[in-house]
Amino acid sequence: MGVVIEREEWALTPLAYPLLSAASLAALLLLPYFSPPSHATSAAASSSHSPFDVGAAPFLRFRRAFLFVFSLASVAEGIHSVFGEDEFVRCGLGREQIAARLAAAAAAALFLGGLSGVVSDKLGPRRACIFYWMLQLAVSALKSFSGLRCAWINNLISALASSMFYFCFETWFVVEHEKQGQKQDLLFDSFWLMTFFESMSLVGSQGITNLLANDDTKGFLLPYAFAALLSVVGILYIRKNASSTTHHASVIGSYQKSFFAHVFRDKRVMILVLAQASIHFSMSAFWFLWAPTIVADGRDAQLSLIYPCFLASRMFGSATFPWFYGATAPFRNEDSLTIAYITAGISLSIVAYDYQEIGTLMTLFCIFQACVGLILPSLARLRTMYLPNELRGGMMSFSLGLANAAIIFFLMQGAYHQNVANSTILGFAACGLLVAGGCIHMLKRRRKHTRQDTRSL
Repeated sequence: MGVVIEREEWALTPLAYPLLSAASLAALLLLPYFSPPSHATSAAASSSHSPFDVGAAPFLRFRRAFLFVFSLASVAEGIHSVFGEDEFVRCGLGREQIAARLAAAAAAALFLGGLSGVVSDKLGPRRACIFYWMLQLAVSALKSFSGLRCAWINNLISALASSMFYFCFETWFVVEHEKQGQKQDLLFDSFWLMTFFESMSLVGSQGITNLLANDDTKGFLLPYAFAALLSVVGILYIRKNASSTTHHASVIGSYQKSFFAHVFRDKRVMILVLAQASIHFSMSAFWFLWAPTIVADGRDAQLSLIYPCFLASRMFGSATFPWFYGATAPFRNEDSLTIAYITAGISLSIVAYDYQEIGTLMTLFCIFQACVGLILPSLARLRTMYLPNELRGGMMSFSLGLANAAIIFFLMQGAYHQNVANSTILGFAACGLLVAGGCIHMLKRRRKHTRQDTRSL
């Protein structure tokens, strides 16, 4: 007589996502009441109780329009990533084939993505954003047809577009901010708003994909068609409404000499490069491995309900940014970033080296994502302090290249050859975060011995 083993499915408490969302909203709404009057940048700002209404009218119009376009791009990015590994499985690919495709995509992001950062700096952020939308349009149009969804070229184009997403919009906003002569406090607030809206849009992309999902046998896939429509809207808006911005690389000499002088020869910028590479590698390792880690040893869980909680945690982390960098901050600027890196590293190290129940894993992963939400705008703030805007795209693509090189190695050794365990990859990511935290602490010590740069922050 056979033995029947009953498998109990782990269910996430229904209050998890509402509580995280409420915490993010509370962090936004309570900030004006705990900020001193001097934190306001104008008389109108002092009477406003919303972080979205601070600044001059032209800048507010631009920022609202920018956040709208940026949210559209985040939704398009989310539609392409929401299916995850299941999309490859539907194409009939095995473990080795999936690993090979992901490694090829990372290689495309490594070489072509690195070049795109330089091209973005040379051509200007407006054209770079249009090129990004054209890549999104191409891959979305191809994936809209079920017969072309599994083509190799889709992974390469999508990887290139995702690598550009991290720097082209940020550079565009920074250039426009300088063009309007706004205070840098408004720029720093916009960085965390970008992370907040990105996370919120990724949650929305999951709902849109579930709503538009249809039968693959019909030959036309509505979610990707919707992403193509968003791409057309993004291109038309930028061409019609965005002002043309020019780059100023000639002011500081040739691009190559400027890059060597301001990136490779500046230890502060190299610290930011390593810190940026570590957080992007750990984010990639997390999105690759969170589902296999939770369902390890045959455990059952509703992954589609867990995914939004991670994004809500990142929203909460980004919403806490002004609390840690404003006048109400309990720590100095680099101290909070160092603590965030160390906390994220410790959370991943516990997952990597100790078996945990699903509830504990969920808590650790949410802590990690909250730290990510704080780290990303903090690094953007430091880039503004130490790096000329004309080199921002090249520096960010260089740091992404380092992360992609590590991703290729672990994809081939771990997923393809199966020589590296998942726990080892998470452990390496945790070590990178801890080292990055130490580097940020070194950056703070260097600031004690040097004056601020020409930006006079």
